[in-house]
Amino acid sequence: MSWLMTVIVRPIENRDAPGYRECLDSVAREKRYLAQIEALPLGRIEQFVRESVEADSIQFVALEGARVVGWADIFPQWATALAHCGTLGLGVHADYRGKGIGARLLSACLDKAPGKGITRIELQARADNVRAIRLYERAGFVAEARLRNAMRFDGVYHEALQMSLVR
Repeated sequence: MSWLMTVIVRPIENRDAPGYRECLDSVAREKRYLAQIEALPLGRIEQFVRESVEADSIQFVALEGARVVGWADIFPQWATALAHCGTLGLGVHADYRGKGIGARLLSACLDKAPGKGITRIELQARADNVRAIRLYERAGFVAEARLRNAMRFDGVYHEALQMSLVR
């Protein structure tokens, strides 16, 4: 059995909250891929996951055994005229990158999105995150804008690409 076969992708469950928080925190602390620099406290994450599960949200985790090694989600905009638009979030633990896990998570989200009424999916990626941008382009996302000074980490500004996939 190949290494990749040991990592499964499935909808998030309440029991995944601690591992999801740990993985999210690890990626956030890299100060490169996410807008946040640390995860929220576990209680807030547990509430967030509970609400996502109850709503059957577009939210998936990648697991090696019981360890959460990645996640992806698409959450719809709240305003009625924008409810067909969703924002993609995706992260993979540093030790698991480059193995196709991000592509599998993205595919799971994209497969579920139409059934939830999402026909436009948006994201922002740091312009220097070439690996992620290539992943999104392979899935059909296109760059709509280059955002100057979109992110700031430790006083250093970074450009971001605003990308979308319209179905």
